Amino acid sequence: MCCSVVVLFSVVLGGLAVLTVLTHTLFARSRCTGNRAVAGKSVIITGGNTGIGKATALHLASRGARVILACRNRDKAEAAIADIQKETGSTDVVYMHLDLASLRSVRRFTESFLKTETRLDLLINNAGLVADGRTEDGFGVQLGVNHLGHFLLTCLLLERLKEAGGGRVVTLSSMAHRWGHVDCEALQVNRHLGTGRYSWQFFQAYCSSKLCNVLFTHELAKRLTGSDVTCYSVHPGIVHTELSRNVSLWQKVFIEPVARLLFLDPEAGAQTTLHCCLQEGIEPLSGRYFSCCAAQEVCARARDAAVAQRLWEVSERLCGLCDSGQTLDQPQL
Repeated sequence: MCCSVVVLFSVVLGGLAVLTVLTHTLFARSRCTGNRAVAGKSVIITGGNTGIGKATALHLASRGARVILACRNRDKAEAAIADIQKETGSTDVVYMHLDLASLRSVRRFTESFLKTETRLDLLINNAGLVADGRTEDGFGVQLGVNHLGHFLLTCLLLERLKEAGGGRVVTLSSMAHRWGHVDCEALQVNRHLGTGRYSWQFFQAYCSSKLCNVLFTHELAKRLTGSDVTCYSVHPGIVHTELSRNVSLWQKVFIEPVARLLFLDPEAGAQTTLHCCLQEGIEPLSGRYFSCCAAQEVCARARDAAVAQRLWEVSERLCGLCDSGQTLDQPQL
């Protein structure tokens, strides 16, 4: 009996120790303390109707920003707007339809935005998913939504960001980027980052799409040299959101209890995004990767300048920007 108690006590202590380590490493929390003025400024948030995007929208609306929720689902967006208005009192939160799985939809969104909105100060590339399948344009859905849709959106809106002065582009990546791999030549041929019937296979594609986000931000910063627009990629933390809504039922049964116990809530997950939007003085860190409200080093694959440049060129071609002439040239050094 005594031995059983000792064993049980040891297990409990061990479990608490593991929990403590996890909450200070993988599930660490941070708090944005930035106070950059955003009242009267205009913000686009993709996927802003739920999760981290909604939490980000709520905070920026409370500071007086005009917030455009760029989403697929009108009903969810309108419900989010009602929640934000109720909590903040802001009446300057609006919905515009955007489906990142369709390059045609991205172009329509930007055309409508540029006609109806006079300024853009913050572009937050927040939306993302873990799933298998193909987009309207025949791309792997994670390549299309997590990278190419945001790539095209950013390229088409950069001139408006430059006009406002001091614009910022914040793209949500993930610590999962370190397990990603990008083969640009294969990407041109296959038009996906990986596929398969099993969840682990499209999770690998997710990791690669998050690596694309980091490489995109790295190259974007180089191409913005000489302007006052800056850009940052972000790991929001391991957050309990709808990101894994497309995984299998048995995986949800496994993930959900762990998520409820350990994962960050969307408000906590929004803090590093908000840091990159609101922190003064981070302009010299343009192109860097942030986690826990601080710039972090990335693995060698994520800072490969040659791959980042090649990915940009391939992405331009896949999005049809080379044909239209809407390219962002490298600076002449």
